[in-house]
Amino acid sequence: MKTRLLDKFNSVLERKLPEQRLFLKSESGTRFIRLRPATIAGVLFGTAVLVSWTVVVTAVFLMDSISSGNAREQAQKERAIYEARLNALSDERDNRAAEAAAAQERFNTALKQISEMQSELLASEDGRSELETGIEVIQSTLRKTIKERDAARSETVSLVARLEGSDTKDAETLARAKTVDGSVSFLTAALEETARERDAMEQQAKDAVDIAEDLRFTLQLNEDRNDRIFQRLEEAVTVSLEPLDKMFRAAGMPTDSILEQVRRGYSGQGGPLLPATKSTSGGSTVDDSTTRRANGILKELDRINLFRIAADKTPVAMPVKSAFRFTSGFGYRRDPKGAGTRMHAGVDFAGKTGTPIYSTADGVVTHAGWQSGYGKLVKIKHAFGIETRYAHNSRIRVKVGQRVSRGDHIADMGATGRVTGTHLHYEVRIGGNPVNPMTYIKAGRDVF
Repeated sequence: MKTRLLDKFNSVLERKLPEQRLFLKSESGTRFIRLRPATIAGVLFGTAVLVSWTVVVTAVFLMDSISSGNAREQAQKERAIYEARLNALSDERDNRAAEAAAAQERFNTALKQISEMQSELLASEDGRSELETGIEVIQSTLRKTIKERDAARSETVSLVARLEGSDTKDAETLARAKTVDGSVSFLTAALEETARERDAMEQQAKDAVDIAEDLRFTLQLNEDRNDRIFQRLEEAVTVSLEPLDKMFRAAGMPTDSILEQVRRGYSGQGGPLLPATKSTSGGSTVDDSTTRRANGILKELDRINLFRIAADKTPVAMPVKSAFRFTSGFGYRRDPKGAGTRMHAGVDFAGKTGTPIYSTADGVVTHAGWQSGYGKLVKIKHAFGIETRYAHNSRIRVKVGQRVSRGDHIADMGATGRVTGTHLHYEVRIGGNPVNPMTYIKAGRDVF
């Protein structure tokens, strides 16, 4: 049955595909292979399937190549945009740093002017105090002299009246009267001299009052100028404090507790015990409002200094200053070694081998050597429970226990450990838990 169906199938195909014979000649004879229509049809069908499959695979491959080319072009465009943005941010950071330095210079100049004006104010107050004391002494002497003069005049009038009413025979009384008359003349001359001295003293007192008025006017001018300087200082302090406070808050760090920690760490006081002394100026030289205002500015300056110390201990700087390319961010990503989706606990900066790596904050080196996966690794412990890690280095330039400052050269970029190329793997950890380093870098870009 099967053979008949095959023969019938061959007879049908033979109209289009006649039977073929393939001759094979050798030294012993000639042989042939008969290719029946069904066999020929099978070969043709297989060939057609193979050709179709080849065409489909080629088309798919070409489509993948085109789409991957478009993806590469898009990635290159995005990379160019990102690099331009990084350059712009770098320029902006430099401008902010220049503005901060200029503000600090203006602040120092204003402080110097305040110190000079305070010295002048103290000197003018001392002069005014001395003038007031002299005027009081002159007035007291003048009052005493006037009383003595009035008493002498009264006595002279009494003696003259007694002499005019007495008997001329009383020679002894007359002699005493003449003696008294000479004394009266002497007293009169002395009183006239005292009157002249009084007039001169009154003129001096008037001149002293005029000088005091001039001093009061000068003092008022100084107070107005001090008020303007205080106002500028308060504005400068506010402008300086705002970016520092904003930087720490943007990094998610509570400013009050940070400043308290810094204050506890920098709270030393002392000095030799000296005997107590009292001021002889006779009173305060600066009113309470000026004192309160100056103390308020000093308090804010202390906050700025505490912020500066805290900033030096916080990793807000860039670990790489030379040319680099940002190749991987913080968070989950597809593993470059093909291990699936994995958590990336830091950020990657790709550059040339040997590119200098810098400490991003003050701290102490706790690890400087090889660690599996990280390669040559540097760990630095900072304040506030913060730790930074610098991995895959080609060379380490610090030792365990060494104290480093922000901007110190600690290592050179390399490709040690589990990597696909030369780059820096940079981590920031708080209490052992990784956080996004870019949070700190972005927070500090407006200040440093």
